[in-house]
Amino acid sequence: MMSFKYAAKRTTGQTVEGTIQAEDRGQAVAELRRQNLVVLRLDAAAASAAPRAPRFAFLSRSPRVTNEELVLFTRQLSTMVGAGLALLESIDVLGEQAETPGLRTVCAQIGADLRSGSDLSSAMERCPRAFSPLYVSMVRAGEASGQMDVILARLADYLESSQALKREIKAAMTYPVISLVLVISITAFLMLGVVPTFRQVFEGLGTELPALTQFTLDTSEWLKNNWYVVVVGAFGAFAGFTLFKQTRRGALFFDHVALRAPVFGPIARKVALARFSRTFATLIRSGVPIMGTLDIVADTAGNRVIANTVAAAKESVRNGQLLSDPLAQSRVFPPMVTRMIAIGERTGSLEQLLEKIAEFYDAQVKAAIKSLTSLIEPLLITFMGVIVGGVVLSVFLPILDVVGKLSGPS
Repeated sequence: MMSFKYAAKRTTGQTVEGTIQAEDRGQAVAELRRQNLVVLRLDAAAASAAPRAPRFAFLSRSPRVTNEELVLFTRQLSTMVGAGLALLESIDVLGEQAETPGLRTVCAQIGADLRSGSDLSSAMERCPRAFSPLYVSMVRAGEASGQMDVILARLADYLESSQALKREIKAAMTYPVISLVLVISITAFLMLGVVPTFRQVFEGLGTELPALTQFTLDTSEWLKNNWYVVVVGAFGAFAGFTLFKQTRRGALFFDHVALRAPVFGPIARKVALARFSRTFATLIRSGVPIMGTLDIVADTAGNRVIANTVAAAKESVRNGQLLSDPLAQSRVFPPMVTRMIAIGERTGSLEQLLEKIAEFYDAQVKAAIKSLTSLIEPLLITFMGVIVGGVVLSVFLPILDVVGKLSGPS
């Protein structure tokens, strides 16, 4: 039996501390949950702290692993560990069969750390470009609970669900982006290649040109003489937008806009809520203490407005409040989410309700993306028709006017 010191919170909001005896960390967490306690902190009484990565680990030049490779790596590692294969041997096998240099290098580094006596979570923490804080925390929870294969399987499920949602969004945005590029390309070809050839023809007619034709000709002439201004201006605007978005104030501003924008705002909010709920449920189910869970959820929320709300909620939980209270007061989270979290806190089934929330918003996002795709297609066709049709009409208006005069009574 092992002895664990814990800090937990009752359903009434009261914070309690004590010591519990259990076979492992997972059993200790399960016992505390059976007592309707929300675990805030759980430490082995005689355990030394796991070695941490360097303070500026994000600056390291560790190899990068793609999301698809990481999902496959996690799933295979879970299968081999569950089959009884030693952890070091499993890592060596995965390194030998890796198809990319990045994953081979990562496996070699992890294997070297394991041979030197490091645990798996600390070895992965030294490869920050391959393994996120969420990944490392779940592996550490698997080490503490002795259920590494189960935790890795849950982690693979989480990564696959996140990847599926990203693919849905990318697939929905591919058609509009390609269509917009085609519209801009066709318009540029007409304005720079076709319209200028009609200028001399129109000047030879000796008649007053329609306003639309004159505007098109003037615009074409300006673009032909000042195309570099457009290119430099577009590049400068993009660079300024990117630099401002990388600042703390700019990132917060654009995240606010993303949540409040018409049409796209509700989708962005649902995506962020789905990610929040799934990450939270996965970490809680894996036995990660709630304070550490809130740190990771804030870092992986994908939206700084939600991340700031979660960070503020963490301080409230530290002071003995229920998590649902500060989330409800923030008005960032919908009432359905905060009430389900409150029910989960009172009944001890928080992870199940969070998974239900994630499934609900995943379905909502897919439905919204499908509706948006069907709406964008006619809008883009209309936009293309107006732009291209306007240019063509402006070119043919003077010709039709001259033909009309010639065919009229003498």
